[in-house]
Order: sequence, then C-alpha cells, then structure tokens
Amino acid sequence: MGEQLLSVGIDIGTSTTQLILSRLTLENRAAPFTVPRVAIAGREVCYRSAIHFTPLLSDTVIDAPGVREIVAEEYRKSGFSPAQVDTGAVIITGETARKENAQEVLAALSQFAGEFVVATAGPDLESILAARGTGADEYSLEHHTTVLHFDIGGGTSNLARYSQGELVSTGCLDVGGRLIKVDPASGKVTYVSPALLRAGLRGLPMPGDPVTAEALAPIVRTMVEALEQAAGLRPGRDRLEAFLTPGTRWTPEAAPVVSFSGGVADCIYAPPEHWLAFGDLGVLLGRAIAASPAFRRAGRFRGAETIRATVVGAGSHATDLSGSTIFYRDIPFPQKNIPILKLAAWEEDGTAEELAEAIRAKLGWYADQGGLVQLALALRGEANPSYARVQELARGVVRGLEPLRQAGFVPIVAVEADQAKALGQAMAALVSGPLLCLDGVGVDNGDYIDIGAPVAGGAVLPVVIKTLVFHR
Repeated sequence: MGEQLLSVGIDIGTSTTQLILSRLTLENRAAPFTVPRVAIAGREVCYRSAIHFTPLLSDTVIDAPGVREIVAEEYRKSGFSPAQVDTGAVIITGETARKENAQEVLAALSQFAGEFVVATAGPDLESILAARGTGADEYSLEHHTTVLHFDIGGGTSNLARYSQGELVSTGCLDVGGRLIKVDPASGKVTYVSPALLRAGLRGLPMPGDPVTAEALAPIVRTMVEALEQAAGLRPGRDRLEAFLTPGTRWTPEAAPVVSFSGGVADCIYAPPEHWLAFGDLGVLLGRAIAASPAFRRAGRFRGAETIRATVVGAGSHATDLSGSTIFYRDIPFPQKNIPILKLAAWEEDGTAEELAEAIRAKLGWYADQGGLVQLALALRGEANPSYARVQELARGVVRGLEPLRQAGFVPIVAVEADQAKALGQAMAALVSGPLLCLDGVGVDNGDYIDIGAPVAGGAVLPVVIKTLVFHR
C-alpha cells in the first residue's frame, strides 16, 4: 500500500454544517526507471459527522463559536485529532458565504484545520466539489455522456456540467429550500430571503404572515421553472435570469442526464410526509422537482451521496497532486491562498527580456492596487524545450519577478508542461534564497492555489486550486 494522507472536509452551508474525514492513498504509477508519476489511487471515508443545522445569530451573522463547538465535538467523536490531518478543505457555501462574518468563522476553525487545510467559499468550487462528491463526473466519463448536476441546498443551487468526464461549465442560482422559513408550530413565516425579493416574485409572504403549502406552491413552481430553463428543458430565460446569482453567467444546453445532490435532493427521492418537516420550503421544492414533467423526461443519475455530496467532495476530492518534476529550496510549507498571475501564451514566446517585460507589466497591476503580494506566476511551458530555451525562460522569469523578490516575497512558478525541475534548477543558478517551481498544474487568472508540504518521499506536492470568493 502506498503512502496515505488524512483529509478533512468541513462544509458550513446555509442549512447544515457537516464534517468528513477520509484517507487518500498515493501511488507511483510510473514504470520502473522513469520519472515518478504519483497519483491519488484511492479514497476511503473514515468518519461522517452528524448533520447539524448551521447555527446563526441573525439573518446576516453566523454563530462562529457555535460552529466551532460542532466541529470540536465531531473531532472528539471521530477519534482523530487536528494534528493528524494532512490536507482538506473548509467550505462556506450558499447564502452562508454572504454572511458578514464568514471570515471570522474561518478564523474560529483555524485550530481544527491541520497544517494544510484551505478555507474558501465560492459557487464555482462548490459546484465542482458537489458533482465530484456525488460521482457525476465519473458517470459522465464511464457512460460517454453529458451530465448536468444540480446541488440544491438551503440558499442556492450550484450547477456543474460534465461532458465525457470533463468539466464544461458551472453556474449558480438563488434557488434553495430555506429561502423562506416557517415556524412549524404557528405556520407563520419567520424569514424571507432578499434573493426572492431581487427575483421580483409576486405574492411573497412577509415575516409574521401565516402560510399554507398551497399558498407557497406558485413560488416553488417558479423556482422549479428556473431550474428547468437552466437545464435547457423549458424554453426561454425569464425565470433563469431572475434567479441567477449576481455575476453569474449560464448558457442553457439540454443534457441527456441530470443528477441532484444537497439537502433538497433528499426531498426529491424520499420526501417527509409533512411539508414543514424542516420549517422551510425544502420538502415542497423537492416534491415539485420530482413531479416536474421536464425533469422526468430527462435521464436521471442518482449518486451515492445527496446531502453529503459537497462535504465528501471537500474531504476527498479537493486535493490534487503536482507533477513529479518539481524544484523547491528553503520553502516554508504550507503556502496558502496564493493568487495566480498567468501569462498568455504569446507573452511567453519571446526573448528573456520580452518575457521579463510581460511579467513586470502584470506585476504593475498589483502595485497599482495597493502593493505587491505573494503570488504564483503561471506559465504554459513547452513540451520538449531545448537546454537553451530553458535557460532563456529562466532568465526572463528571474528578471521579471525581481520586484517581487525585492518586496520580500518568494518566487513561485507553476508550469503546466513537465519541466519545473529543469526550470527551477536554471533559476536557482541565477538567484539565491527561497524558490519553488512545480508542474502538472493547470490554473488561470482569478484562481488561488494552496501548496502543501512534500509527500511521497518529497516527489510531489499536494495542491488545492480554488476561487476564493466571499459574496458581498
């Protein structure tokens, strides 16, 4: 058996908070006498926490000590300690990511994060983790088809479209089970999400109003129509446009197969008898999706996970590995939340001086925004560069990153092509001090990267690539 890592996933969602612990098994899949090619060969869930309602102090504030207490108790129940954790992710999702103290919650969880756990929120990453946690990506690959996955939680529905196993697009709608909350005892509304007001829905109840399932049916039906339009199963974009989250773009394309996860998915497959079982719209929304003629006509894939899909994705699928031809010197690991500065292909193709100019020009953007920060330079690289070309590339990168070094930051270079070791060695001859080059990593501007301490005998680095976005 290969080397193992213990991974934690913590999902703080609009409705629920969960924790999962998994073992990731690393394996060298290269032939003897060749460059090591280490991959994650196995994922085994060791512990699943109970599903807790996310504690809130108000409609806009998360109860940070309450969340911390939940996580601490689940660690105690699991028998694992935070010191044993190697990697993983803390994900604040849905409407919870919009709460004003989301970052305070992450700070409260810092002691439970192990040495290398990311703290992040953002619908793109959430969509991907949920789809991977439920197995939609693997189903798409194995069945040579396109799957549109819906992760429907309390505040949002995250969409991920996979074709032949490859991620094609992600999106997010303000459609969820807890956009209206109702006191089960009195039948009166206690909360209405601003997202529904933004959507321009008519006949919305207000807090304090008594409601029935029949009175809420038109609101629920409109939300389902938005999901149908997102799936290309209903003509038009009017409903879709009303519920798209700010800044989100989505192009409907009919997919042969749809799948569902999230708390509402449980209410699609096995709804409770009483519509107010959870004090919200979740049961009504799940029933309406299950009854939708449009969704019934589509192929349906039911994954192994529903309400736990995102946390399983965070605990088992957030981490990837760099390539095996890496170079690092005097680097304090882990490196967390490093923004990516990626050069376009044509910017890489010139002489050393032209490359240096392109890098310095892009560094100027950060200087104009308040000063340089620690960042990672991302390059496409070349498949089979000559020795002279590697030297030219090294000179250009070193000269271009000189302002970063002078500001006290570490040169970090992420290359897609398999050449980081050669590039790092060439750069090391030109510059002293800390230096890190890794390859096999595909990133883009707007991404962030976390880089963990070397594993597999120092051959590879665990990495998490993410979009770090706290909604305002």
